[in-house]
Amino acid sequence: MRHLVWSVLLPAAVGSMVAAGVCLWWVPGGEKVPEPIKNTSLYKAVRHPPVPVSSPLVLPPAATPVGALPVGVNHEAPALREALNLPSFAPLVHQVIPAVVNISISHASSSADEDDEGEPDTASPPASQEQRRASPAPRKKHRLRHHVPGKGHHMLHPADDELTGAGSGFVVDASGIIVTNRHVIGHATRIMVSLSDGRSLPAHSLGDDPMTDIAVIKVDSPTPLPCVSWGDSRQVEIGDWILVAGNPFGFGSSVTAGIVSAVGRDLGSGALDDFMQLDAPINPGNSGGPAFNLQGQVVAMNAAIASPSDGSVGIGFGIPSEIVAPVVEAIRQTGHVEHGWLGVTLNDSSFPMWVEDVDPHGAAWRGGLRKKDAILAIGNIPVHDARTVLRSVAAAHPGTVFNFTIRREGKIITLPVALGKRPTTVF
Repeated sequence: MRHLVWSVLLPAAVGSMVAAGVCLWWVPGGEKVPEPIKNTSLYKAVRHPPVPVSSPLVLPPAATPVGALPVGVNHEAPALREALNLPSFAPLVHQVIPAVVNISISHASSSADEDDEGEPDTASPPASQEQRRASPAPRKKHRLRHHVPGKGHHMLHPADDELTGAGSGFVVDASGIIVTNRHVIGHATRIMVSLSDGRSLPAHSLGDDPMTDIAVIKVDSPTPLPCVSWGDSRQVEIGDWILVAGNPFGFGSSVTAGIVSAVGRDLGSGALDDFMQLDAPINPGNSGGPAFNLQGQVVAMNAAIASPSDGSVGIGFGIPSEIVAPVVEAIRQTGHVEHGWLGVTLNDSSFPMWVEDVDPHGAAWRGGLRKKDAILAIGNIPVHDARTVLRSVAAAHPGTVFNFTIRREGKIITLPVALGKRPTTVF
């Protein structure tokens, strides 16, 4: 009998008390519940649960017209953002997004792509470090799959969408001058630009620069186009806010925000590698799109992402405006860009760096540089690594004279070296 009480009757009694408590909780108003019951721990636990419960979602029977809403409702979200000190990018988006365009391309034939299928995804190493720094990336079809030097198994992808033939660009002159990546337009036979006002206009190429992966195209519009201005990427600091705009996966105009994660990244794609690393989501189709500072100025152009897949993992790369702007201007003026050339192999495995080899037909040889020369400075600026020298040379025009301070057999010598023109075979 005792076993029956503990196993059957007692649980039943407890269950009845719980049910009674639940029912009492729902007594209208609660004022009819006797005080002895109100004072029980069971009633208090049920009547006032320790964990807050969200209110049920109530949907109106029909959509309420915007004009019928109270005046304060439209300002509630901005007021809340202001109270929480949260930034809104909406004013910046309204300012710059009209100048961001979507680019689509087409080819007359796919034979070139078919030819690419049979080519290996590697290139033979060039003869010198200068050439290696300026060596071309594999053709567009294979650029989606090459390793970033020193990054283990992380993969470098151009931020364009090969599946849809989509990319991005931005207008830098109201006459219709548009900047994008060279790999976005490639060898397209037809380029179409979709503007923010819904128009689609054909574009033609004004020129490109293989070394920096920059291209300039133009559309003819009967009315001036909204345009953006250049900012100074040299003033950008790690941790600064950044707004990225473009055409991810061909979806059309889209913006993302983040911060500058790092500057001066060398991805091994050329002598002018000086990428700005961004953590704002950048995806295929964003190539050629702008990255803005909070003043609405372009401080970088989206170019690549590092990811084991085709999507963003928060590591994107942009070409700084200090590189893009002068290249764009040169293309507008002449249709091409000329870069300086030394013709040397530099070894910076020890300090100071030294000349490992010299092209007998190059500018360095003509200027007097020889093997085993230790390079100490260019002009009045000390140099400590080969990358600094090669970037400075590649950014200069042919014919520019650099004064190299070297040490040869214990003597300090200054040699004026007139830069040569970078051969097109190294692109």
